[in-house]
Amino acid sequence: MCPKSEMAISLAERLHRRVTANPIIIMKKRVYISVRGAVQGVGFRPFVYGLAARMGLAGFVLNGPEGVRIELEGTETLIADFLRELENSPPPLARIEEILVENIETIGAESFEVRESGDAGDRTVLIPPDLATCGDCLREMNDPDDRRHRYPFINCTNCGPRYTIIQDLPYDRARTTMAPFRMCLECSKEYGLPSNRRFHAEPTCCPDCGPAIWLEDTAGNKLNYPDPVSGAISRLKAGEVVAIKGLGGFHLACDAANTEAVQRLRKRKDRDLKPFAVMARDLDAATLLCSFKSDTEADCLTSRERPIILLDKREGHGLAEEIAPRNPCFGVMLPYTPLHHLLMEGPFKALVMTSGNVASEPIAHTNEEAREQLSELADCFLMHDRGIHIRTDDSVAKVIAGKLRFLRRSRGYAPFPVKLPFDTAGRETLAVGPELNNTICITRGEYAFISHHVGDLANLSAYESFLQAIDHLCDILQVKPRLMSYDPHPGYLSTKFAMGENSARDETFKDMPRKRDAVQHHHAHAVSAMVEAGHLGPALAVVYDGLGWGDDETLWGGEFLIMHDYGTHTRAGHFQPVEQPGGDKAAKETRRMAYAFLRAIYGGKARKKCAELMPEFADQAAILEQMIAAGLNCPVTTSMGRLFDAASALLGVCEYNSYHAQAPIELEALAYEAPGEKQYYETWIEPSMADPFVVQSCDIIRSLINDQKKGTPKPRLAARFHNSIAHATLHACEIMRGQTNLDDVVLSGGVFASSFLTERLVSLLKDNGFNPILNADVPPGDGGVSLGQAAATAWRYLNNVSGDTRTD
Repeated sequence: MCPKSEMAISLAERLHRRVTANPIIIMKKRVYISVRGAVQGVGFRPFVYGLAARMGLAGFVLNGPEGVRIELEGTETLIADFLRELENSPPPLARIEEILVENIETIGAESFEVRESGDAGDRTVLIPPDLATCGDCLREMNDPDDRRHRYPFINCTNCGPRYTIIQDLPYDRARTTMAPFRMCLECSKEYGLPSNRRFHAEPTCCPDCGPAIWLEDTAGNKLNYPDPVSGAISRLKAGEVVAIKGLGGFHLACDAANTEAVQRLRKRKDRDLKPFAVMARDLDAATLLCSFKSDTEADCLTSRERPIILLDKREGHGLAEEIAPRNPCFGVMLPYTPLHHLLMEGPFKALVMTSGNVASEPIAHTNEEAREQLSELADCFLMHDRGIHIRTDDSVAKVIAGKLRFLRRSRGYAPFPVKLPFDTAGRETLAVGPELNNTICITRGEYAFISHHVGDLANLSAYESFLQAIDHLCDILQVKPRLMSYDPHPGYLSTKFAMGENSARDETFKDMPRKRDAVQHHHAHAVSAMVEAGHLGPALAVVYDGLGWGDDETLWGGEFLIMHDYGTHTRAGHFQPVEQPGGDKAAKETRRMAYAFLRAIYGGKARKKCAELMPEFADQAAILEQMIAAGLNCPVTTSMGRLFDAASALLGVCEYNSYHAQAPIELEALAYEAPGEKQYYETWIEPSMADPFVVQSCDIIRSLINDQKKGTPKPRLAARFHNSIAHATLHACEIMRGQTNLDDVVLSGGVFASSFLTERLVSLLKDNGFNPILNADVPPGDGGVSLGQAAATAWRYLNNVSGDTRTD
């Protein structure tokens, strides 16, 4: 065996070697240690205190802007042992990114202490996300003899609110929304005792000194319940809708087994078909509702982050079908706050827990917002008086190709960063993301901090939330961005912000960067996955989504790119362009896209074919024919999302997208009814020496129609459609490999939230010698675009690569 490289040997091991090589010499030394990463608010200082005390080391520990600072004095052997344990056995919630050690002068210290936080220096600390209630706190909450028995705000250093209550760093109580609550004597003792689990746990409180909970009606009057939680349970049992203030905002809850209650909530929210999330009491309860395909799903569901996980419905689950109509999955989460655990003591198989908002608005997060926005949606409110500084929706994920993949990355994960494969110091970048499923991203050094899910920038409230996200992250990270990255789509509000065209760019944002860089939408998607893999390029990329502004100012969405690096790409190919009649309307009314493909295939016979396949749409087809012929509001698109819409409409699966990607989701659900189907339709790829190759998607639609005529069952048709996309993609990748000799293939874009397509494509690529690279830390959809924007822009300026840059 080769000897272990000296570069790979830890600092602790090197110190230990020096000591054991000459054991007779015993002398004291003092070291300064800087620990960087997610090390504040996770019990790191009490861990350090206990470790130093056990080893008889002197010195101190404190929170600083860069992380945790430690000074240790003792023998070299003990310091080496301390460092080894620090590296190998940190607190369970800590994530150490770097440990720096420097020898300093001894001062003859004889004891170890925890000191007040220091503010001086550049901030490099990683902000901790919000974490689910730990087992120790649950045991105390359920113990009748404990002073926090049934207290809905119990927490410790290992759990509880973090990001949603932090107003500034370093992370101390005075800089959180817990500041108004003065700790009682008992809590102060626990807070100040290094051996206690609540030592310097900033949200520490109890019924005598902490936040309170109450039940009120829709007029704001407190309801006379001795125990508000029991009152809420009784209201839920009676079929009412209760607005519940949680960790990052309000939920609208009802009994998930009560069909009338679920229907009432749907009607009030004006939400016909989009699935509701449900909360189960524990893993056993979730197992009665859903089938688990792998241990990964159970591990994610029970993790300290507690995301919503999409799981297959179990036969005889007993919940109202209206929770997730026309969908084979439930979005399930487990309780993640003490209040949730108390509510789940009620006799419920599950509770609906959907975001407390009106259509297209952000989740309500203050009591005032909830009273104003939710009074017509809820029958009563379960309120509390702990402030939520940053509204944060639940994260949503599913296991695809063996790994957790995000559909929405927010609570439990934001704003923990993704590490970049290069340092952006001096080129700190603010990326403002796209219009839909918006997040923002800020770089600092080797890290890219992605915000919570902001949502669709379609109204003033969402836009204000977008502005708050920028202001808050810049403030707590103490970053003044030098560059701004944005999507080139001229209609996006985030783009208008970057260009200084919005009236909301007031005095708060007067110092925004003057250097701006447009990053093409699909380029940003690809870079987001490359960043996660630490891959600097070159690589092949397949990016499938609904819409993105292309380099040629048309709407892209089915793209094959050669990523030369983070800054540049070549468009190697794309799916066949077709008209999108009615523009954005075609993204809602799927039969518009079906007609566009019929016209591309059958030309002048398209209307006759439409009358045959979609007779109820024949009158509309005449209008669309005129629009397309006149070129009136019919932008050309290569969108993969619109291709899925067309197939869904032609098979009679979904005629209207009442929520994002409904038609593709329902088409995928149908395909899963024929899981063993392997057949696919041959697809011609039009080669070109000068221009990008073109995948003839009309071949797939034509074959699908012909197959349907033969009486092939719809599930098989749906499966064959997905298989055809996978095989056409493989063929395109083989063409690109022949051009470049590259085997690494990046798969990104919202379409890769489809398990059926993604898992078949990944298998095909691997079987044919490719190395697929997928998103995991951020969503493949637009929620991950800001990461790709930030990395691309910072890399361009770092390497003097020209993108679409502008300077005021």
